[in-house]
Amino acid sequence: MEKKFNEILDFHKTKGGTGKIFNFKFLEYKESFLKLEAEFPSETLNPNGSVQGGMMTSMLDDITSLLIIYESKGTVYPNSTNLHSLHHRPLFKGKVIAVAEVIKKGKNIATIKGELYNSDGKLATTLMHTVVLIKSEYTLE
Repeated sequence: MEKKFNEILDFHKTKGGTGKIFNFKFLEYKESFLKLEAEFPSETLNPNGSVQGGMMTSMLDDITSLLIIYESKGTVYPNSTNLHSLHHRPLFKGKVIAVAEVIKKGKNIATIKGELYNSDGKLATTLMHTVVLIKSEYTLE
């Protein structure tokens, strides 16, 4: 499972813009749940030294999408229709834990929750992500 997921991460790093930034590392997967280690580099910071809110949302957009892609074996690509992020505390340069969980998935639409945790394990950001499920030409098999 980890090997297959790392194939997706490699694809994301070479084909996606943000895939090059966040340095995702696989930690855990179970049905409808994904946990990754990630990193905010200096390019993601505001002038005051904290991570820009849009970068947090972008990271959570990625992990929630990666969960849908993995569970569909690459046959579905999530097209965002709504990203609603809540920022509970600032994040700073360095490693974080990113978690994604499918809330509801139908034939055409899914809602996924994403969360970022700081180095102390405290919740920093929550994302509710609604996507339209689009058939993809890329498959993992």
